[in-house]
Amino acid sequence: MRAPAHGLVPALALVSLMALASSGCATYHDDLVRGERAYEASEDERALAIFRSLETDTNRLSDSERTHYAYLRGMTDYRIGYKAEARHWLSVAAALEQLTPGSLPAEWTKRLNESLKEMNEEVYTAGIESLSNAAALKGNATDEDSTSGDSDSHADPEPPKKSKPKPAKTDDD
Repeated sequence: MRAPAHGLVPALALVSLMALASSGCATYHDDLVRGERAYEASEDERALAIFRSLETDTNRLSDSERTHYAYLRGMTDYRIGYKAEARHWLSVAAALEQLTPGSLPAEWTKRLNESLKEMNEEVYTAGIESLSNAAALKGNATDEDSTSGDSDSHADPEPPKKSKPKPAKTDDD
């Protein structure tokens, strides 16, 4: 009887372990699906975190998946109030949808066009600054803030002005 080859057993164990580990890794497609589920569950911050982590790897997605990514990323930004970012990603989604018609469900395309039209109108009438987060915060000020009498209480205070010291009075005066 022959002795087992001791080098073969650890090598097979290592190959088996690597196969199990690789099957447990999430793919980029899986990340997109997780982000979409979070979006659909209105877990906007979670969805945005997933989409941001996937952003650098979108080139590994299919054309249709890239269109889905851009739409979902844009709508998530829109929900949170990051309108400038939302306008960017929804514009990307619209361009990709034109290149590969039918990539998005009809309902998504309709919502994309409506949201993009709304933000474009804001830009055309009030400038790109109207989409900034600061503009959104300013527009969401409460009535209490506007009636408190100290309307600049949220503004950065100006540094105190330096005045020249008055000369000291002398007995000659």
